[in-house]
Amino acid sequence: MNARSALLFVLVALLLAPVVPAFAVEGKWTPEQVLELDAAWLRELGLEIPPARLWGADGAGLLAAAVRISGCTAGFVSPDGLMITNHHCAMSVIQEHSTPERDLLTGGFLATSREEELPARGIRATLPHQTRDVSAEMEAAVPAGADDLARFRALERRQKELVAACEAQPNRRCEVAAFDGGVRYVLYESIEYPDVRLVWAPPGAVGDYGGEIDNWSWPRHTGDFTLLRVWAAPDGSAAERAPENVPLAPPHWFPIATQGVGDGDFVMVPGYPGTTFRALLAEEMAERAELFFPRRAELYGAWLRTMEEFAAADDASRIALASRIRGLANVEKNARGQIAGLERGRIVEKQRAADAKVYAWAKERSEWHAAVAAHDELVRQTAARRDAFERSFLLESAGRSAVPLRLALTLARWAGEKEKSDLEREPQYMERNRGRLADSLSRAQSELHAGADAALFADWLARAAALPAASRIAAVDALLAGGADPAAKAAELLAATRVTSLEEREAMFAQSAAELAARHDPLLAFAFALDAELRAEKARDDAHRGTISRLRPAWRRAVAAHEGRPLAPDANSTLRVTFATVQGYSPRDAVWMRPQTTVAGMVAKQTGEAPFVVPPALLAAAPAAPASRWADPRLGDVPVGFLADADTTGGNSGSPVVNGRGELVGVNFDRVWENVANDFGFNPEIARNVSADARYLLWLLETLHGAAAEGLLAELGIRAPARP
Repeated sequence: MNARSALLFVLVALLLAPVVPAFAVEGKWTPEQVLELDAAWLRELGLEIPPARLWGADGAGLLAAAVRISGCTAGFVSPDGLMITNHHCAMSVIQEHSTPERDLLTGGFLATSREEELPARGIRATLPHQTRDVSAEMEAAVPAGADDLARFRALERRQKELVAACEAQPNRRCEVAAFDGGVRYVLYESIEYPDVRLVWAPPGAVGDYGGEIDNWSWPRHTGDFTLLRVWAAPDGSAAERAPENVPLAPPHWFPIATQGVGDGDFVMVPGYPGTTFRALLAEEMAERAELFFPRRAELYGAWLRTMEEFAAADDASRIALASRIRGLANVEKNARGQIAGLERGRIVEKQRAADAKVYAWAKERSEWHAAVAAHDELVRQTAARRDAFERSFLLESAGRSAVPLRLALTLARWAGEKEKSDLEREPQYMERNRGRLADSLSRAQSELHAGADAALFADWLARAAALPAASRIAAVDALLAGGADPAAKAAELLAATRVTSLEEREAMFAQSAAELAARHDPLLAFAFALDAELRAEKARDDAHRGTISRLRPAWRRAVAAHEGRPLAPDANSTLRVTFATVQGYSPRDAVWMRPQTTVAGMVAKQTGEAPFVVPPALLAAAPAAPASRWADPRLGDVPVGFLADADTTGGNSGSPVVNGRGELVGVNFDRVWENVANDFGFNPEIARNVSADARYLLWLLETLHGAAAEGLLAELGIRAPARP
């Protein structure tokens, strides 16, 4: 048997091997893998419907009711296109519609008719349609003898070609996803609906109760809910917002389980988890633990403090900076949690031991010697990249600093890319993304803040100016030539630029690079110079990605063969499902965290000062909550949040949490602090995701809005309470 035949034999054996039930607890399983899981075990765990109802052989099923929306997940909850997601996932929309006179961030929003629903610009609902394995087509695209940069570009071009052919069909949004570095490539064909509208958002004191103090922690009392609606053309096809549009009739949705969920109950969480890193070698994990996360925590922490100072000045500043602050704070705290979790769980050490076992096993088998060589080269590549880390990190952070700089960089890159043929462009600057780019440039107007942007730009320039001689950024050196002060130069460029004008920016979007240069706009000029260095950095990154696509598959196939069982691949923003049980956990010695919180617990946290302010209507209603129809008799109160051991990560925000009958019991919105490093390794003792209970949503709607919410509740299948 030759090496190729042996490999095929192993892969087929793995595919056909029976799944040991214990393995399914850990893993973000693809929908196709659901049909390979042990149905008897799933029934024992709590699944009451056939697995084929979740995802049938024809690529359809209940999991398709989970929808991808702009970096988060949402779930259909009515036959009229109503979706539930997190408050923080829709915060930019809420912010855009907010002013000091009509502050939806503070007061919340309810559309009492469909005519009142507000456009959710920037949110597009992407519904799964079908998939196709394109591994052979991708691998065939790489020319013999190609170096790693040529390899990456060949793979990228083939990916673009496959996507273009797929999107030649009407109303399609397609992507090619790589699994575990290139073990497998799958073409995902989806239908994208651009007309999404805001239906309901709670007051900020509910949707962000506990703020950053409670973020990534337990117990939680956050009503992190928002309701959106997808609209379509009268024939059900995707269409831009138009008066003739009608609510979409989705093929699947999750009815609300009014009986709720409790300790020990089975749940499943479908969604679109972003990126995990369990396929990395120990040395690659160490690079993130020792370099990436510490630098991210420090830099974003400094920028966060700057924005918070400006936000405290007045309501206009608070509204303008709200979305940026919440997003940056989440990433910064995540970075600190990753550092702590990697150390506490000894994840790098455990991965090194796991790598060593596979390495020794493969070294003894000639058919796996290529995996040994791949491992060794991956280690060398990781070590070589450390020297360039600081410069690379700072370059890539430029767009996260000041909004005007981000806008100028986008305009500069777009002007250069659109001069190329479509297939030669960077993926995010292809014609298929023109509308997205234009929309992002427009929506950014509500995020501009002169004071904060000047301070952040100055800080970034100062950090770049402090890089050692071997890591200099030429564009920054040229800008600060002669010892110019970073703060003064930042203020000078921002005062002179026209990038901050929405009208001018829209005109710039239509102009060529030469036309933009002719404007003599100083910020644009700097952006063009900086973009040249970002392009060079990207070429180096692309070569590294080519290296990874060449080496990682050999190693991961060896890992799978050594394990002798199917493995759930790392998350890559494609549809997955995780199976779980509602349960508490012990974060430290002698402490047990119960898995549910209540309205009484929320009131007990009340201080009268943000972020622990209970709205007066809820405070007044709280004593009667135990008698509410939404109270849990086991708790003697209305439940607010719950824990489960679902294997979730970023991108799962807004994921519907569903019981064994396919009914909605909650909405995922966070993980506990001890579980942040779950991205690198699953620990069943502390792997807990945090969800908001659906019964809390129903209680909020009735308590905050009374009769005004009856139409919305009826759409959710909830009858109005009997009136005296």
